[in-house]
Amino acid sequence: MRKGIVLVGILTLILALSGLALAENVIKIGAIYPLSGPMAGTGQMLRNGVLMAIDIINNKHDFDFIFADTEGLPNLGGAKIEVIFADSAGDPKTGMSEAERLITSEGVVALVGCYQSSVTKTASQVAERYGIPYVNGDSSSPELTERGFKWFFRTDPHDGLYARQQFEHLVELEKQYGVSLRRIAIVHENTEFGTQLARAQENLAKEFGFEVVERIAYTTGATSLNSEVTRLMAAKPDVIMMNAYISDQILFTKTFKTMRFAPTVWHNSAAPGEPDYLASVGADGNFLFLRQGFCKDQAAKKPVITEVMKRFKEKFGQEMLADAVRSFHAPIALADAINRAGSTDPEAIRQALLETDIPGKYCLSPWEGIKFNPETGQNMYAQYIICQIQEEDFWTVYPDEFATRDAVFPFPKWDER
Repeated sequence: MRKGIVLVGILTLILALSGLALAENVIKIGAIYPLSGPMAGTGQMLRNGVLMAIDIINNKHDFDFIFADTEGLPNLGGAKIEVIFADSAGDPKTGMSEAERLITSEGVVALVGCYQSSVTKTASQVAERYGIPYVNGDSSSPELTERGFKWFFRTDPHDGLYARQQFEHLVELEKQYGVSLRRIAIVHENTEFGTQLARAQENLAKEFGFEVVERIAYTTGATSLNSEVTRLMAAKPDVIMMNAYISDQILFTKTFKTMRFAPTVWHNSAAPGEPDYLASVGADGNFLFLRQGFCKDQAAKKPVITEVMKRFKEKFGQEMLADAVRSFHAPIALADAINRAGSTDPEAIRQALLETDIPGKYCLSPWEGIKFNPETGQNMYAQYIICQIQEEDFWTVYPDEFATRDAVFPFPKWDER
């Protein structure tokens, strides 16, 4: 009887220690996104992009991709990555408090997210204070990598790069069609993202010899944009440059149609690429330009896109859009650094991030790879492509080396569609 009790005790201890070992073989990272409120649809797409990356890292897959032939991080005994998600609701103060909670209560070793640049700005301040690596894949304000932070890294390009590409595209359109597109109107939401991008656009307009005939800042979440569109129409611009979040992008589109406003060129940031946009406006979204870090039509040049998109559709029941690709790259780069560090020590991870050099074949975006500038933390290989919505789908039209279709030009009048 006594021997049996001892044996049971030993078995219990073994099981307990095994459970402890399993628990210790999990590496927790935090991910902050707007999972509720008006940006919840975007937040879900971003969340799924992170989860797709984690699935590839933690499980074997039969295609050529980083971590696809292993389970977990090989240099840490096959340790699996666990993501603890937090909801910012799109609020900078909430993002800041959630970052602190993830670090101090959940014990995450690093952070990714938050999409909205204003939220990323505050959350990354917390990570900097605690000395925790923060790898961002989905916030575009140039200022985020101009603060001298040691712990902040960004895989995606920033809006300063996009703004320059916008003007290069306009110059190309002028040459191609023999027209003048010199009168620019800038419309932007008034937080970090919109304001920083508008500032870059104004500065570049001077550099390229364009005239900014109107600049309109508005508060996101407006129920009417009639007065803003009236001002735009009065300014008679050739080109609209719009820096909006999704709900406003939808309302601007509907208001443009109602008021029959059709500029020669309508250039946009990423909002039209979000899942709610075409679902809300349908064919009325055709023919506008938007910046993207990814477009599925690039799969012909990079077959790995098809492999990942197929798995994404099987896993989540939806198409993998550009926002999911943006959030996908960050945990891939982070896991690569943790694996090379062979440790969850924050400083070791930071040093490994500084030495990151992921080949372009492991990026879904048309990049040479991921390699961080040691002074700023910005991916030096990141670049955008410009897409146009045609037939309610996304097609790359610029730069020429990535283009799969010719652009429809000019933006058609509403009664000529």
